[in-house]
Amino acid sequence: MLGALLALVRRDLLLAYRHRGELANPLLFFMIVVTLFPLGVSPAEALLKILAPGVIWIAALLAALFSLESMFRSDFEDGALEQMAMSPQPLALLVLGKVLAHWLVSGLPMLLMAPLLALFLSLPVAGILALELTLLVGTPLLSLLGSIGVALTVGLRRGGVLLTLLVLPLYIPVLIFATNAVTVAVAGLPYDGQVYFLAALLALAVTLAPFATAAALRISLS
Repeated sequence: MLGALLALVRRDLLLAYRHRGELANPLLFFMIVVTLFPLGVSPAEALLKILAPGVIWIAALLAALFSLESMFRSDFEDGALEQMAMSPQPLALLVLGKVLAHWLVSGLPMLLMAPLLALFLSLPVAGILALELTLLVGTPLLSLLGSIGVALTVGLRRGGVLLTLLVLPLYIPVLIFATNAVTVAVAGLPYDGQVYFLAALLALAVTLAPFATAAALRISLS
């Protein structure tokens, strides 16, 4: 089963590399939103330091939402998703491989870009460390939760709006606790509780989300 999961991840990474232009769109969106914010609001360092956690995390959330629809779309259109459903391997395991590949091509680059954007918004070192930790825990959670909504709407031609309505409420707790952790870190206070809560959500999502997504895919394919 591990071999099937790794093979699926390798396949998705290869396909993403072949479509590098589409892959770059969410990352460019993430970068543009953050870099334009000081121009549209104020370049004052004190104000940017306060707003930086929310700005970066909202941009990351929207970029993740922007990239979700491609998670199962191509497999649904070329019939590969039906083959996965009929595979002797558990569909939930294959879903986990798809989610992992999605995070590697969308969440991980945002994690690497975030420190530079945080410096651009005058975020102190303590805040950058907290931001990286929350992105490390939070971005896989966004992919896992988003996979459920994508699976429910993959059969719809114009499911983007419905996907947003389904997924966005699930993202709100992640946004609240992640931004609060960075804000508290900038103030010099401990933020362990917020990170532990995000880690608990991630553990719960890794355990349950692949099965929910697999069930939703079977509904969409029926």
